[in-house]
Amino acid sequence: MWNRAELKMRGNMAFKKNYVSAVVVALLMGIFGTVSGESSARRVSENSDIYSGNLFNVGMITGLLAGIATVVILIVLVAKVFVGNLLKMGGYRFFILNQTAQPGIGTLLDGFRSGHYVNIVLTMFLRDLFTALWSLLLVVPGIVKHYEYLMVPYIIAENPAMDYKEAFQISKQMMDGEKMEAFIMDLSFLGWYLLSAVTCGLLAIFYVNPYVQASFAEMYTFNKQKAYQEGYIR
Repeated sequence: MWNRAELKMRGNMAFKKNYVSAVVVALLMGIFGTVSGESSARRVSENSDIYSGNLFNVGMITGLLAGIATVVILIVLVAKVFVGNLLKMGGYRFFILNQTAQPGIGTLLDGFRSGHYVNIVLTMFLRDLFTALWSLLLVVPGIVKHYEYLMVPYIIAENPAMDYKEAFQISKQMMDGEKMEAFIMDLSFLGWYLLSAVTCGLLAIFYVNPYVQASFAEMYTFNKQKAYQEGYIR
């Protein structure tokens, strides 16, 4: 079993030795990870209040804004599935490689250059879809599945040709008995997130985000070594 303090220490050291690239990659991963149609729709709907004084036009304007919001959401979702997820996968690959080398920011594009674009898109999409569907049932099953599938992006980052079923199965085995510990590791960064909020996100950009990404990449590397030892990957 991995040790949380050791993983965080190793992650801290790893990202600092390639600091600028790690900061930029983590920042872009954060942008791709927080893109959502819901926030766009909320902003559009809030803007509709400006016109509420004109009762004659409110129905037409509301319908127009709803149509615009729908188009924006679809564009954002398509961009996330076909571009954003590929770039995020490149970010996971960056932090894996960064443990033993000094990869450049261009590693973000490795998903597009791998020759397995469709497989990566499908695997990342299904991971998001399955997590979302489980979350619709109850919050707890969604959280459990999030941690069960936690290793999928790392697995596919190193093995872009791997069938999604195999990637999901390996992640499930890697996280067997470790989901609660991974959840606690996430919580251990809570203080850093609060400090980031105080600094208007600057601390997150220049320290916390790359620190978190590097630490979870260390978790993947530990689990991969354990998987080799236990014989369920070759």
